[in-house]
Amino acid sequence: MFARLLILLYAIVSYAVFFASFLYALGFVGNYLVPKSIDLGGAANWREAIVVDLLLLGIFAIQHSLMARPAFKRWSASIFPVACQRSTYVLISSLILLLLFWQWRPIPTQVWQIEGIAAWLLIGIYWLGWLIVLASTFMIDHFDLTGLRQALFALRGAELPGQSFKTPLLYRVVRHPIMLGFLLAFWATPVMTSGHLLFAIMTTAYILVGVQFEERDLIAEFGTTYQRYRRRVPMLLPRMFDRRRAEDRQPPRSFGAPR
Repeated sequence: MFARLLILLYAIVSYAVFFASFLYALGFVGNYLVPKSIDLGGAANWREAIVVDLLLLGIFAIQHSLMARPAFKRWSASIFPVACQRSTYVLISSLILLLLFWQWRPIPTQVWQIEGIAAWLLIGIYWLGWLIVLASTFMIDHFDLTGLRQALFALRGAELPGQSFKTPLLYRVVRHPIMLGFLLAFWATPVMTSGHLLFAIMTTAYILVGVQFEERDLIAEFGTTYQRYRRRVPMLLPRMFDRRRAEDRQPPRSFGAPR
């Protein structure tokens, strides 16, 4: 029981660090209410800034991709309890994000500046993006994604049931609404600086590559069920007009959510 309580405490601490990094990200990307943001705080020449910023983004991308792969999960299961795997992933990802926020070097040269109603529209899209990110995690299982569900089952000494593949709400519109939300938040700004543009381009590239690896894992796990889902639902951009074949419109009988 003591070990189970430690697992739960570890999951709670990991979640707290994740929540802090998520809140700081809102201010960091949007330049709101934080001491250092994507455009404010710190000073460096543009060459140093590019090198440091690319290094920080690369560290996050490598860790985030490597630890999400099934092979790494199987290897890590021999080192620490399976109930801690997701919490460890969330904790390390959050700590690297906080490192990125701390060490980021702004490049303040303006690429574009938009004013008036269009600026307010972009601000609205920015906040809509973050809302989509957060809401999408709850549409599948927010507490499973952040590791708390695993710790609670471990506390009870119960085996964690497998996650079924479901497509609730936004998952019927695009296959990766969380990533869509990030893209909206990263690109929708009335003032785009060179540093912000570097951040947006590199994170977009990572998202486009990362979802390919994720979908490969999902096909391996769910087989033809996910392949039918791919044919029916676009990856990131919603379809304006429904041109699917009649057989692709029929929902499969057993479905679950992409992770």
